[in-house]
Amino acid sequence: MLKIEDTNPSSFALLLAASCHHDLFKGPPPPPTPFIFKSPDNFPPFFDPADNPTTLEGIALGRKLFYDPILSGDNTQACADCHRQENAFTDPRQFSIGIDGIAGKRNSMSLVNIAWQHRLFWDGRVHGLENQALRPIQDPVEMHESLENAVAELQARPDYTEMFWLAFGTETVDTSLIAKALSQFERTFISFNSKYDRWKLGQDSMTESELLGMEAFFENDRGGCAQCHSFGAIFSDFQFRNNGLDSLPTDLGRFAVTGALLETGAFKTSSMRNIEYTAPYMHDGRFATLEEVLEFYNTGFHLGPYTDHAMYNLVKGRLSETDKADIIAFLKTLSEPEFLTNAAFKKPE
Repeated sequence: MLKIEDTNPSSFALLLAASCHHDLFKGPPPPPTPFIFKSPDNFPPFFDPADNPTTLEGIALGRKLFYDPILSGDNTQACADCHRQENAFTDPRQFSIGIDGIAGKRNSMSLVNIAWQHRLFWDGRVHGLENQALRPIQDPVEMHESLENAVAELQARPDYTEMFWLAFGTETVDTSLIAKALSQFERTFISFNSKYDRWKLGQDSMTESELLGMEAFFENDRGGCAQCHSFGAIFSDFQFRNNGLDSLPTDLGRFAVTGALLETGAFKTSSMRNIEYTAPYMHDGRFATLEEVLEFYNTGFHLGPYTDHAMYNLVKGRLSETDKADIIAFLKTLSEPEFLTNAAFKKPE
């Protein structure tokens, strides 16, 4: 299990203690402490942008910001209210509710392993976490705050100016640094120690049902799941697909971003990591359970002019009740219960 404090606990504790002293700013800032994460063999290398290297100080600042309602217009809602750790950093409600009591139109996406996702939101309208981080703050349906007000409130807080100084070498708060800090923290939401991972390493065993479910998951003419939920251990290719939810989609999805007719009703393929904890499912949260999702892919999908070609490989009714139960059993081997309680991700004391 990832524990940020294990990276360099003594130096990090000293730096945080030093931040309590007002004479901290008299000399040059100490260099921030690099965050070191070695990807498991079955994972791609950790993505760390050159213009925003992840550091312990940046993570600490991002963590504080993530849980602080100061970023919302009435100081009542934080990022964490719609991305809850106990739900693998998604929202158990079908649609999140903003500070004005208005519901959104799409289900909140999980932030698990977001370091490897570069096109954000269900329709991929933003590239990179740094460009995504400020959108919910400004969105009138969500946190409904101006960036100018958010900066002014943070600038007035000595605890924040000291943390910005430690993380970025400046007492001056600005929007780009807010985005960088939030992105650094969110990139540490790494889940890689599931039962499936331990089985791959020969450290755990799987039941017959789980093994049969894995077989069906990867076989295109049976479960067919791996046609889209591939890309190795991440369990998604993060492409945009119309999976046949509706004959005529009312939400245009990716088409509204690109104008490409074939992307009508297309949405980003979500990861299967910790899928057990991220209900409800689909971009509009229409399915409450994994059983409903499997039945949709077995009998409920629609084939139309914009439906992704992968769906045409699926034969309706191909899965028995046992097949569906086995696939769900396998999907649950991708769960990491410890991720939901990892102290490194919790609200800071």
